[in-house]
Amino acid sequence: MTALGIIGTGAVGQTLATAVTSAGLGQQLLVTSRTGQQAQALADDLSDLARSTGSPTHVMAGALTDLLDCDALVICVRASFTNTASSDVRMGGAAANVPLIRLLAATLRGYRGTVVMVTNPVDLLTRAFAEFSGCSRVYGVGSNLDTARYHLTLARLLDVPPDAVNGHVIGEHGDSAVVCASTTTVNGSPVEVPLEAVRRELRSRPGRISAGIGRTRSGPTGAVLHTLRLALGHLDGATELATEHDGGWYGIPLRFTAGEPVPCLPPLDHTEARLLEAAATKLQSAYQQLPEGTS
Repeated sequence: MTALGIIGTGAVGQTLATAVTSAGLGQQLLVTSRTGQQAQALADDLSDLARSTGSPTHVMAGALTDLLDCDALVICVRASFTNTASSDVRMGGAAANVPLIRLLAATLRGYRGTVVMVTNPVDLLTRAFAEFSGCSRVYGVGSNLDTARYHLTLARLLDVPPDAVNGHVIGEHGDSAVVCASTTTVNGSPVEVPLEAVRRELRSRPGRISAGIGRTRSGPTGAVLHTLRLALGHLDGATELATEHDGGWYGIPLRFTAGEPVPCLPPLDHTEARLLEAAATKLQSAYQQLPEGTS
C-alpha cells in the first residue's frame, strides 16, 4: 500500500492534496497542519471528494510523527512573513522559512522515504532539510516547474506545440535559472532560442499568476505529481529536480528507472556552464548566510 504525506494545508498543500486524491496516487494520504482543526477539515473535505469520484485514496489527518511510515512526503509549509523583495523574490522567504524546515527535519530525522520540497527558496530549503534530517532522498521541484514554463513559452514564441519542445532549465529556481538553449530542440531539431524573451517570461510569469489568484499552486502541484510518480517507481523518465551535484545543491535533470535516479545533465556551452557555476556559487553563499545552525 502506497502511503503519502503532505505537510502544510495552505494554497499549495490543499491543491496538491486534491490532485493526489483525484488521481488516486496513493491508497493512503496523511495531511498535517500547524492546527489539527485545519488538517481534519481538509481530510474530511477530501474524503467527500474521494467518495464522490470513486478514488481509492483514504485521507486522514495526523501528526508529524505519523508521517514516518509514509513512502513519500511533500513539504508545502510557509512561515508567516511579508516578502518585500523586488528581485530574487523567492530568496525573500529564506530567513523566515528555514527555522520551520529545520524543525521539521529534526522531527523527521532518519526518515527513509522520499521527500519533495516545494517551499521557497526551494534549492536552499531542500539542502537544509536533507542535511538536518539525514534523509538521503530529498528533492526540490523548482527546476521542474521552470522547465514546464520554458516549454510553454518557447512553443508560443515559435508557434509550435509544447510537446514538440525538448529542453531544460537548471540551476537556481529563481533569477539565476539557466536555460539550456544550446541543446534545446523542436521536433528533434536544434532551434534558435529567443533567450531574452524566454527569460523575461520566466521571471514575470510567477508574479503575474500570484497577482491574479494570490499564489501559484497548480503549477507546483503538477511538478510534485510528476516527481512522485517517478520517485515511487510508478513511471520511468526524466525530470529536473534540486539535488546535490558536484558539491552544490541546485536543479539538474535526473533520469528515474524503477524509482532510482541518475543525473543526466546535458552538454553545456561555455556561457551555460559559466551561468551554472555562478548560480551554484550564489546558492552556496546564500546558504552560508542562513540563520546560525543551518550549515
